[in-house]
Amino acid sequence: MKCPYCGNEDSRVIDSRPSEDRKRRRRRCAACGRRFTTYEIVEQPLRIVVKRDGTLEPYDRNKLLSGIYHAIKKRPVTVTQVNAIADVVEDAYDGSWSSQISSNRIGELVLEQLRELDAIAYIRFASVYQDFKDVDSFIAAITALSSKK
Repeated sequence: MKCPYCGNEDSRVIDSRPSEDRKRRRRRCAACGRRFTTYEIVEQPLRIVVKRDGTLEPYDRNKLLSGIYHAIKKRPVTVTQVNAIADVVEDAYDGSWSSQISSNRIGELVLEQLRELDAIAYIRFASVYQDFKDVDSFIAAITALSSKK
């Protein structure tokens, strides 16, 4: 690690401890003897969403949360529960060897969670995600939901 005071490349770690989502290290320069602090963080790979039309887009947690919040509007669902749904989607990313996930898979994961959480939110999200074309497809989704309960 390069010393910020003299520019020497040789330094020694004196103390190391966790600090929030990173590791804090106190170092001493071998040349000038001055101490300085460095922080070490883990780089997250860029997460990519493959859209239905084949285009690629960076994963955006806020965009996912926004879609879920539209579905749960005026429903008895807490912020903690919404964040848990987003965590499930991100865990699916982390569990795979690929940094890409399809938007279809994200929608399926959210629907699975909403089905257990709130039926109305599930139908609202499904109506956008599955792009219902007519009333019959909407009724079919409601019938399938009620038969699973």
